[in-house]
Amino acid sequence: MNIEIGYVILYSYLIGSVPYGLILTKLFLNKDLRNIGSGNIGATNAFRTGKKSLGFLTLILDCLKGYVTILITLNFFPEHILIASLICFLAHIFPVWLKFKGGKGIAVYLGILIALSYKLTIIFITTWLVILIIFKYSSLSSLIASLMVFLFSLWLNNFNQSLFYFVVLIIVIFTHRENILRLKNKTENKIK
Repeated sequence: MNIEIGYVILYSYLIGSVPYGLILTKLFLNKDLRNIGSGNIGATNAFRTGKKSLGFLTLILDCLKGYVTILITLNFFPEHILIASLICFLAHIFPVWLKFKGGKGIAVYLGILIALSYKLTIIFITTWLVILIIFKYSSLSSLIASLMVFLFSLWLNNFNQSLFYFVVLIIVIFTHRENILRLKNKTENKIK
């Protein structure tokens, strides 16, 4: 394996795997986020602690994981940008420190998008907000926003990036498989 790819995989995984939601709830509430709400370590579940500031801080820090990873890669290994993006995204979902049980990756994905494409970032955020306002489901917003990013990336005509967005879409569907079942059964929790 090319040593540069080794470096990219290493720092992308290390940055992406930091469980900020878990760390913040332990630090400020002396609670384990995995025992609250859905048990997920991401921003949506951090909001369920009742402390909105922790939810927002988790969202920002998880976004920064994706953004910083891409920033480093753009500066030092630009030819490996999609590898860095995928590894950082997967690291959040499968962190070695938590026995590979992490978050769903949406905030990290948003950070990656912010670094890669302002157009797709706008598509993602707009779609996410519109679906949330109409249906009140965070999971549905994430699924449809990820689909829209993939579809618009096809229009932007960059095959490699479109392939990356397609892979992310499949992973997002996988991480939201339980939510999809609850949506189907009309038992999914709505955002208040």
